[in-house]
Amino acid sequence: MGPIIIFDKSALQSFSIDESVWLDNFFLANITPLFYVETLADLSLKKSKRPPEQIISELAIKTPKALPNIHHSHLVLGSLIGRKVEMTHGRPIVARGITKESPEGKIGVHFEETPEEKALKRWNEKDFLTIEKDFAKKWRDTIETLNFDLAIQIVQNILPPQVELKSLVDIKKIVSSLVSKSDKQILLLMFDFLGVPSRYRSHILQRWQDEKKPSINRFAPYASYVFEIDLLFYIAASKGIIAKERRSNKVDMAYLYYLPFCQIFISGDKLHKKTVPLFLRDNQTFISAHELKAGLAELNKYYKKYEDTIAEIGVIQFATYPPLDLSTSVNQLWDLYCPNWKENSKNKKANKKTSVKKGDKKLLKHLNKIEKESKVVNPNVLKDTDEANHVIVKHRVAVQKGGWRILPRGIENKGSEED
Repeated sequence: MGPIIIFDKSALQSFSIDESVWLDNFFLANITPLFYVETLADLSLKKSKRPPEQIISELAIKTPKALPNIHHSHLVLGSLIGRKVEMTHGRPIVARGITKESPEGKIGVHFEETPEEKALKRWNEKDFLTIEKDFAKKWRDTIETLNFDLAIQIVQNILPPQVELKSLVDIKKIVSSLVSKSDKQILLLMFDFLGVPSRYRSHILQRWQDEKKPSINRFAPYASYVFEIDLLFYIAASKGIIAKERRSNKVDMAYLYYLPFCQIFISGDKLHKKTVPLFLRDNQTFISAHELKAGLAELNKYYKKYEDTIAEIGVIQFATYPPLDLSTSVNQLWDLYCPNWKENSKNKKANKKTSVKKGDKKLLKHLNKIEKESKVVNPNVLKDTDEANHVIVKHRVAVQKGGWRILPRGIENKGSEED
């Protein structure tokens, strides 16, 4: 498993289908709900050189397999009512899988193919449900009719008097200062900005008082983080640092809500280039889509000389690790987040003479037994997924993607796709 990434639609659009093969092969994607709805919104495009269905179909083909992150609104509410939202590991937060006990008595968590993945498969085939088309129109209407005036007026009123804000860095310092206070008015303002349902507000306020009124960012770290992003956006818009006329800027900023749940953020968007670094942890990286595309293109060129071999055994088996004799942006990211990969790659080559296929078959047989014979148990036997003895995630993998064979030749005898 490679480094965990988040990308926006602009990034994925910039990669060719063949380049997206190496994105999928060498990274684990956390695909945000925002990516799905923003992509689907293209269904309602009125002016386009190509049919919207064709644009979305191509995006669906390029989209890596992944576990979709839970919608940020659920995490915000969980943060406010006292649930811990892990923000430092750089891992996706996904809907809870099914807790099962294996024949050996070991507890694991099983994740089936998600509704989002099933939708992408349909979109690839230009199959869109009526409800999705209706949702796309409502989403685009929301983007086009957003009114920032009230929000901008509110943030102007809460700014310290005579403060000079000439850059996004200045604004970030101010918003971080605001959420580090123990202030009921700031907490109430956060409720409004984040759309916290009224039925939860009194309970949250009571929890804050019971905990002796801690600072907002200590009381609800993830909710505070999302609030910071919104405050920064509206203050920057009020100062003309971010163009408020471009209403899609608010949508672009919403990708940052999911930044804690990845190691690498990829984007071709100018606003992301300016804002994402302000919120990065020390163990995270922002890389432009252009820079990553160059690395993916170099890998694509490199593997062409092994095209015949890959056509027989597939990309997944042939290219477990990036090439040792290249220095691309992909290799550099692996150096950062998978520091032992070069040693593991050398060991794999050294052991190449052993019966890999035999070992693979044995492992597959064992996994199939766990999958088929495990029994559902009470999920409360695990505090969280980290306690599980094993985790099984099911994906559907295309046999062919662009010009590359993904799975070994002969797999067609078992169907066009495999888990």
